[in-house]
Amino acid sequence: MRAEYDFSKGKRGAVLPQKGKTRISIFIDNAVLDAFRARAEKAGTGYQTMMNEALRQYLSEAEPPVTETILRHVLRQEIPEYLHDAVPRGGGRRRKPTKR
Repeated sequence: MRAEYDFSKGKRGAVLPQKGKTRISIFIDNAVLDAFRARAEKAGTGYQTMMNEALRQYLSEAEPPVTETILRHVLRQEIPEYLHDAVPRGGGRRRKPTKR
């Protein structure tokens, strides 16, 4: 072990940054935080992990992925209306007005 170490080029923060995660600061109601901490203690896990899982679950339920079945259903409804509005009336040809 050295007597002195040079930290002049050192950087603050975690030694090993975690990929796929970002550190943020947010305000959470005390009651919500207390509830997550109590549940996490019972489950033997971290409260932040529990909050992350709760947010992931909410997002997965709030915005269901577009499946092939949903896409086909939407297209069956929308394409006829689109085609109906896009086709000109009367076969698409206009007659020139005749002079009388």
